Amino acid sequence: MYTVSSSPHIKSNDSVQGIMRDVIIALIPATFAGIYFFGMKAFLVTLLSVLSCIAAEALWQKLTHRKVTIGDLSAVVTGLLLAFNLPAAVPLWLPVIGGFFAIIIVKQFFGGIGQNIMNPALAARAFLLASWPVHMTNFTVDGVSAATSLGILKSGSGQLPSLISNFVGNQGGCIGETSVIALLIGGAYLLYRKVITWHTPVAYIGSVFILTLILGRDSLMTGNAIYEICSGGLMIGAIYMATDYTTSPMTKKGQVIFGIGCGVLTTIIRLYGGYAEGVSYAILIMSLFVPFIDKFTALRIFGEVK
Repeated sequence: MYTVSSSPHIKSNDSVQGIMRDVIIALIPATFAGIYFFGMKAFLVTLLSVLSCIAAEALWQKLTHRKVTIGDLSAVVTGLLLAFNLPAAVPLWLPVIGGFFAIIIVKQFFGGIGQNIMNPALAARAFLLASWPVHMTNFTVDGVSAATSLGILKSGSGQLPSLISNFVGNQGGCIGETSVIALLIGGAYLLYRKVITWHTPVAYIGSVFILTLILGRDSLMTGNAIYEICSGGLMIGAIYMATDYTTSPMTKKGQVIFGIGCGVLTTIIRLYGGYAEGVSYAILIMSLFVPFIDKFTALRIFGEVK
């Protein structure tokens, strides 16, 4: 009558492939927005990034005599997120290097999916930015070089794009980060599908909103918080990368703490650091604290004896 088996005894019908498929669907609006605003070069960068991640995963698993798992679509998601963090004007060899670094160095060296300590796409972006900063900061709109909104805010010179331009996506920036409306549509789909919860994105975006409003760029209480949260990579970082299952806390309380920590670091880097954007580094730094956050926010085990 009874079957004795090891835990877990409560299982879900969700699969890695199903979750990754939902993420890909959620990223489609931002993909089309990036191609629309930045042209066919954005499409080529995205295509090469995705193909490089798939090839790197298949090649590594073949060489190490492991099961080839490109069918789980996780490499496709990494390729899309990496492309979204690149300017459309980068040389076409750059996403190839980034894809191999993300998959082999950041993901496979640590044991593959579920065992990496950092988000592969974000780590690859940080590597490319440190190695080729000129290419990684060459932003264009309609083929003409353009500063990002955060760059203009940082320097204090230049014409800021309107809030509507930021919301729609007609501004300088990386391929997948400029269209807030496209990212929010995808985020709403992920919430509907219960792939993510609201805890990390709301805590992250909310903390940046509150801190930039209070601290301001000139003096206290002078910040344009709505403009700040609609600029740069905050939306894509909060919705799609800070919610990565492997590198984010497991408990709801931990996710809120993680989101607030990302928000604090992002604000500090944006307002007081030498770099206009802080989302990537904030998430990477907070990822290192996830084991501690999980430890101190773990749910109580019933029947435990002190």
